[in-house]
Amino acid sequence: MKATAILLVALAVVFSLSSTVSAGVTTNVSTPISLTVPIPCANGGLGETVTLTGNLHILVTLTINANNVSGKLQGQPQGISGTGSVTGDKYQGTGVTDQSFKGSLQNGQFETTFINNFRIIGQGPGNNFTVHETLHITINANGTATATVVNTTTDCK
Repeated sequence: MKATAILLVALAVVFSLSSTVSAGVTTNVSTPISLTVPIPCANGGLGETVTLTGNLHILVTLTINANNVSGKLQGQPQGISGTGSVTGDKYQGTGVTDQSFKGSLQNGQFETTFINNFRIIGQGPGNNFTVHETLHITINANGTATATVVNTTTDCK
């Protein structure tokens, strides 16, 4: 959910700038987000949902030279918090999402690695929820896409 939103923002920035940029560019923004996340270990193991709101800090670096594009995207929660739908417990969203990418502007080859560490930290014991994802996507010159899920884990603590 969060990963898809960040990927879309990054790609929009890359493609909107790629026709006009010939050197390095840094975009540094903070945007409001709202997302509802199920916390399976909350409420004594019965689970509950938490709607998290706050700002997502997004830093994008982009370099285009010699018909190649490369860059990095980083997203970090800023003051993201919410309240459990059943227990009323307070939760904080923390973590960092990193994505690096490179591609050719001549033949369309593209490669990206996406790493997401997202933590929802609750009050009390046993209701902290963590997500870790590592994905790799390659598009070759023929347009064939290969996606590899390197690692995906969720954990309640």
